[in-house]
Amino acid sequence: MIKSISLLTRKDNITHEQFVKHWLEVHGPLAHSVPGMRRYVQSHILAERRRPDIPTLQVPVDGIAESWYDDLEAMKAAAASPEAKILYDDGATFIGQIKSFTIDEKVIIPG
Repeated sequence: MIKSISLLTRKDNITHEQFVKHWLEVHGPLAHSVPGMRRYVQSHILAERRRPDIPTLQVPVDGIAESWYDDLEAMKAAAASPEAKILYDDGATFIGQIKSFTIDEKVIIPG
């Protein structure tokens, strides 16, 4: 399994609440149609935890998106699909900045 994690920041002209509402109610349902996407999770930021012994990164984040695919080829095929284009076009309407990573997840404590 391959996973993609994206850190999302809202556009300057919308509030965090507007961002979350659109992401959940409009954008989220669009993910259902992307071929090869096995799982999609939205992590909505409630608060920032800080540790006194480690400095904080100065990175604004409004949410974290996670999506799973069978393998790297499936992820590339999904990203090239017309359904993903619709998803990405919608994302451009409310996401101001994005930083995405392709992850090889190692489960330490299974759920």
